[in-house]
Amino acid sequence: MTKSRRRGKVFLDWSQNAGSKTTVAPYSLRGTARPQVATPIGWDEVEAGAEDPLGLEQFSMAQVLERVETYGDLFRLTRRRIA
Repeated sequence: MTKSRRRGKVFLDWSQNAGSKTTVAPYSLRGTARPQVATPIGWDEVEAGAEDPLGLEQFSMAQVLERVETYGDLFRLTRRRIA
């Protein structure tokens, strides 16, 4: 489906559900020798990464715990309460 036809819709890319894909849920450990955590980041970090992609940080488990303690759960902003 083209982007113009997606306006106002949620696009679920089912093709990402394959063994060779690397999409994971927030706060998931990546299966590597030195596991990094799929970490939600703030818009300021997204914008900085757009300017310098090599400046985007890879987060360890300890760093993520520190981030959550400092900033709270950044993923909470994407969740909605279902009544």
